[in-house]
Amino acid sequence: MEELTLSIDPATGEYTRLTRFLPGADTTAWGGKVHAYPEEVFIVSGRLHDQAFDQWLEAGHYASRPPGEWHGPFKTDEGCVVLEVSFPQRVDAGAASTGSFEGSAQPG
Repeated sequence: MEELTLSIDPATGEYTRLTRFLPGADTTAWGGKVHAYPEEVFIVSGRLHDQAFDQWLEAGHYASRPPGEWHGPFKTDEGCVVLEVSFPQRVDAGAASTGSFEGSAQPG
């Protein structure tokens, strides 16, 4: 896995990052994750399997993850590039997992 931070706001901590998962990547050993802030992800290329939802995220797929939503671990067969925008200061102390990809869309 390779990561490239495109921008970061030093005042808020908000950042935009590209993550490249190489073919055959599997983050099962690190488990899934949850955080108290929202993030948005867009699959730029390839495809990525989110085990929390048992769902393949394909190129063009967008997801808006609310605070507290469990996601991952991830794996990919062909590789994948993900654009992520995270908002660490938008913390929701009472966040709980929604268990869905509300706000997700795939190109139609």
